[in-house]
Amino acid sequence: MSAITRPLGRLGRQVLAALAMVGRVAIFAANTVTHLARPPFYGREFLQALMQIGWLSLPVVGMTALFTGGALALQIYAGGARFNAETVVPSIVAIGLTRELGPVLGGLMVAARVASSIAAEIGTMKVTEQIDALVTLSTNPMKYLTLPRVLAATLAVPVLVGVGDVIGIMGGFLVGVGRLDFGAGTYLHNTIDFLETWDVVSGLIKGAVFGFIVALMGCYYGMQSGRGAQGVGRATKAAVVAASVLILASNYILTELFFSA
Repeated sequence: MSAITRPLGRLGRQVLAALAMVGRVAIFAANTVTHLARPPFYGREFLQALMQIGWLSLPVVGMTALFTGGALALQIYAGGARFNAETVVPSIVAIGLTRELGPVLGGLMVAARVASSIAAEIGTMKVTEQIDALVTLSTNPMKYLTLPRVLAATLAVPVLVGVGDVIGIMGGFLVGVGRLDFGAGTYLHNTIDFLETWDVVSGLIKGAVFGFIVALMGCYYGMQSGRGAQGVGRATKAAVVAASVLILASNYILTELFFSA
């Protein structure tokens, strides 16, 4: 192979490897979804996953939303003051949080916490041959480990996004009233007047998609984990990176679709 074609060969191998990875993830996702309609369903595993993903992620999502709302209010006020448009702060904070920042930041926080946890847990089960034991006991690992977690994340993350939206708007309200000298009634009035139902609904749809991605990546890389502590560590890192990148990519795609609609 010549010096000219060698880089092209490496590039081609990388592209083929990436396409093969996309195909494996797509097949894994399709298998997960198809198991939803077939018994048995492990309700206890689903409830435990719902608690781990939903309730225990609420503090970090809430704190992130609160400070994001406050910082957003300050930044919008600083920019709006250059054009004598300070009154847009309440409406822009609410729209920005519900349509974009709430779902994305919430999804990334859940990815950092949940994708790593799921990948480490399932990877450790694979290393210690607990997954093989499930197969020996005629228990499908996809139904017992993957489906409850993916379903729980798909249902829990939109709720977290909704709660985060409320907390983030409250953070903007506290900064607007306490720091920027807005009247409380005026701030709330401007927020309600300019916020539409679709702003909230589009953010919740994004939250459901992000939750599905987070749990799916955690389960996939956990199932693909290598042997030993290093294999579990690599699987955990890959799950968080893949979930974060896919959240940002899917956010653009969904925003484009919603913009066209």
